[in-house]
Amino acid sequence: MNQWLVATLWVGLALAAGLISVRTAISVSLLEIAMGVFGGNFLGLHTTEWTNFLAGFGAILLTFMAGAEIDPDSLRRHLKPSLTIGCVAFLFPFLGAWAFAHWVAGWEMRAAWIAGIALSTTSVAVVYAVMVETGLNETEIGKLILAACFVNDLGTVLALGAIFANYNAWLGLFVGVTTAVLVALPRLSRWFFRRFGGRVSELEIKFLFLLLFGLGGLAATANSEPVLPAYLLGLAIAGLFAQHRDMVRRLRTAVFGVLTPFYFLKAGLFVSLSSVWAGAGLIGALFGVKMMTKLVGVWPLTRAFRFTMREGNYTTLLMSTGLTFGTISALFGLTRHVITQSQYTILVTVVIGSAVVPTLIAQSFFTPSPDGRLGGQQEAGVSTQLAEATERV
Repeated sequence: MNQWLVATLWVGLALAAGLISVRTAISVSLLEIAMGVFGGNFLGLHTTEWTNFLAGFGAILLTFMAGAEIDPDSLRRHLKPSLTIGCVAFLFPFLGAWAFAHWVAGWEMRAAWIAGIALSTTSVAVVYAVMVETGLNETEIGKLILAACFVNDLGTVLALGAIFANYNAWLGLFVGVTTAVLVALPRLSRWFFRRFGGRVSELEIKFLFLLLFGLGGLAATANSEPVLPAYLLGLAIAGLFAQHRDMVRRLRTAVFGVLTPFYFLKAGLFVSLSSVWAGAGLIGALFGVKMMTKLVGVWPLTRAFRFTMREGNYTTLLMSTGLTFGTISALFGLTRHVITQSQYTILVTVVIGSAVVPTLIAQSFFTPSPDGRLGGQQEAGVSTQLAEATERV
């Protein structure tokens, strides 16, 4: 097999997705998944050992970058709403999708757990990309949404690890080493960046890769997901990243330009169009379960925390998205033979639908104004309230 021609096909599909994204303003991540579906069903696209590695590393780095975008100060300021919204946004769809898959669709218990986990997520990829593209990642409402997403997806990854991990010495070693690294990382990374940063050899990035590879390897050995330590590492180093924006931009270029296209293309290529057609009814039902449980759980909380109507709708819709951890969880179940390819196709199709539909509605009708107000409305939203409180301090 000519690996260079294989790489040409993969990169060509990623480039096509990017070009379509420019013309349509649809998230490039969604289009890369669509290109993966097209390549797997019509072009004979398949994975190789090196594409699997790049896809896995892309998922790890994307998760790490999303965690690093969480402003620790903002997380502390928004601790109550982000914890409450994030926990409810995880728990309601997790239990709802699990119960529906097991008791209504008749899936085996472990397969139903995968369904609950996959559909409990909020899409780090979609929300993070939307925040960066719109500039909302620099606003209070954007930071609160990212913090709630962090809590939501942390619950998802912890559930995946708790239910399917091997409870043995490797798991204990993984937990112990990860805890030690997280405690030491803020001080160690500041010293390392100050001593060796700013060089052409990008030593600080290599230092981060070493930690991600090491903890990811321990996680995989313990039958957990490498994205779990990546997410936590991102949060631990978030404060330092805020001081090294040039390095963040360079790392973001590598992540979005080289690695994540392989992950999203791979997620799409396992989707069987014949299974989509055969399972259309179940796909629609599971999509409805996820949307309804997110709506019932999240929207009332946004009103309780005095979001404006626009901010509440926008937050609820973005918290309803699913992509990164949804596909990671489904792929975890498929590769470990917990679910069948038909069940994987159903779950990933629902996940993709939940990434597309709520995002398009949110971006088209409910994007918050930069000052946190809805047109001439005088009711201050969460963004304005927090900004005014900061000014008074």
